[in-house]
Amino acid sequence: MGDPGNKARIAVLASGRGSNFVAVQKSIDAGEIDASIVVLICNNPGAGAIDAARKFGIDVAVIESAGVSKADFDKQVVNKLKEYDVDLILLAGFMKIIGRPLLEAFQGKILNIHPSLLPSFKGLDAQRQAIEYGVKVSGCTVHFVDEGMDTGPIILQAAVPVFDNDTEDSLSKKILAEEHRIYSEAVKLFLENRLTINGRRVFIRQQPV
Repeated sequence: MGDPGNKARIAVLASGRGSNFVAVQKSIDAGEIDASIVVLICNNPGAGAIDAARKFGIDVAVIESAGVSKADFDKQVVNKLKEYDVDLILLAGFMKIIGRPLLEAFQGKILNIHPSLLPSFKGLDAQRQAIEYGVKVSGCTVHFVDEGMDTGPIILQAAVPVFDNDTEDSLSKKILAEEHRIYSEAVKLFLENRLTINGRRVFIRQQPV
């Protein structure tokens, strides 16, 4: 287990390629975020994020969700996160609903990025939903995680135009570029203690405290 010193300790949960995980790590490497990603937890042993983590020298823990109960899976994840003494958890394409054990153990310390302007188009295939619905503007949202699906208090959003010739793929690419930008921004705001939740609203302080 690496020693990040006194820096904030981040864990990432991913199921796929983990491009947002890579974007946050690049922001850390660039000195824009004063933290260390200390562990990547994957429920999919074939996830591309695993290779990315190893290239960065980040510890990887594969905790498979297939064939185990949700309670057992959640317990294993919580134990691993406590082992690494993490300060913040980032979901980066993590295809599992976060359960109560994890929410209670790390209340207010779990963030997610979703490829739509919530509360529109929750769940899977948000970009396809946007195209099929015919919206003229879509985007992405960083939010705190609660027990619902993409329902937690919103931290940041970014909008992109949807043109007549856009496809699910082209829209996804436009949104992904904004995801990479605002996820790192939200992480920085969290670690600078600039976020306050009041009901459903998240207020951002102008200066760190």
